[in-house]
Amino acid sequence: MITGEIRNKIDKIWTDMWAGGITNPLTVIEQLTYLMFIRSLDEKELEMESVEALSGEEMPKNFPQDKAGQDMRWSKFKTKDSRAIYDIVGSKVFPFIKAMNGKNTSAFSRYMQDAMFLIPTPQVLQKIITGLDELYEHDIKDLDMQGDVYEYMLGKLSTAGQNGQFRTPKQIRDMMVRLLDPTPDNKVCDPACGTAGFLVSTAEYIREKYETEMTPEQWEHFGGAMFTGFDTDRTMLRISAMNLMLHSITQPRIEYVDSVSKQNSISSAYDIILANPPFTGTIDTESINDNLKAVCSSKKTELLFVALFLRMLRKGGRCSCIVPDGVLFGTTRAHKALRKELVENHQLQAVISMPSGVFKPYAGVSTAVLVFTKTGAGGTDKVWFYDMRADGYSLDDKRTPIEDNDIPDIIARFHNLEGEADRKPTEQSFFVEKSAIVVNDYDLSINRYKEIVYEKVEYDAPAVIMDRLDKLNLDIASQMEELRGLIGE
Repeated sequence: MITGEIRNKIDKIWTDMWAGGITNPLTVIEQLTYLMFIRSLDEKELEMESVEALSGEEMPKNFPQDKAGQDMRWSKFKTKDSRAIYDIVGSKVFPFIKAMNGKNTSAFSRYMQDAMFLIPTPQVLQKIITGLDELYEHDIKDLDMQGDVYEYMLGKLSTAGQNGQFRTPKQIRDMMVRLLDPTPDNKVCDPACGTAGFLVSTAEYIREKYETEMTPEQWEHFGGAMFTGFDTDRTMLRISAMNLMLHSITQPRIEYVDSVSKQNSISSAYDIILANPPFTGTIDTESINDNLKAVCSSKKTELLFVALFLRMLRKGGRCSCIVPDGVLFGTTRAHKALRKELVENHQLQAVISMPSGVFKPYAGVSTAVLVFTKTGAGGTDKVWFYDMRADGYSLDDKRTPIEDNDIPDIIARFHNLEGEADRKPTEQSFFVEKSAIVVNDYDLSINRYKEIVYEKVEYDAPAVIMDRLDKLNLDIASQMEELRGLIGE
């Protein structure tokens, strides 16, 4: 957990960059990511030098061992004149890290070829380097805190992508992970990974629950093969790779893939899928993978991605994904076909309706979380619905912390569904039988099944109300007379 003092220092770095002319939050994060990577390379070099000095064994190095190579190290250039720093970073270090692909097999280095160094002046660069150095040397104690700092920076992203991609709030991601309860042996994928938030939340959950009992083989799996993420934005791929690296995942499969296109043929490969796929987007029909069209013939990304999740999961694999409300009640043939596929051919377990403010300040879109298991043979007898009204934050653009929070209740009830059997549709959570869903054209919107109890309000008789008004008028007239007397009229 980062302190208020650390937040203030991060905010200061952010302000310096904005004042220097970098006003796009995504560009700010991207440039900070490059500098954090440059610093991390030098940190690893220092560690290798310490090991080498103690053991006498030659260790692998990140930087060339000649003077020019050593001058590129953070610890060597950080105290130089601002113009010298700018020249070294811009003309030497940055080209060096862009060319690391192949020599360095980290997921981050693979997506550096088209990166651009955009810090405008030597003075701005020096302020950023000084600020980051102070953070790392005095405030950041371990890798967990590095991850928290990066998560705080990512929290400053306040714009949505062109196709409706939203950064999912951490509390929602964590809830969705806890609903699925992944284990260290699972393979986890987010086919629309963005900043890799779902993968990071999964990693945090695994470490929190299993860290003391994981085997060396499980730790090796955790460091790479456990996590897969796809995206079509190279900036996001770099950011997600850095995010995972700061959470001890150095070799994840982070790939440039258009997940719903013919480019992606992965099938029956993952135990867990967690995702918030892009909404409101449409895709060229020719590029859509044919086996997705077989489930729902549509160009809408929100439908195609759910069909994709079903294909990519192995039998028995589970998914927790966010969909816009239109997926739940849309009347097109594709909408109905997708819902029928979930209900009839797999096991749809839960529909959690979320308040529309969850994604502010990006947008006020209403969404829901679907939880389902791929079976290929049905299994949906009844579906659990929950009407989430609060997630621990205000539902306005400020999204400030509040006491009201349904998330702990959602997690507890989901993991004890036997206790939900007798709850009524008038309550906040309840079951709906499959037969009722089928009759309603596979409609999955909670309002279709929720019952509202209207309380009877008793009013006084009209004569009593009129008497009360007469008395109020007399009181007002009396007080007006008293006021006139006070002012001398």
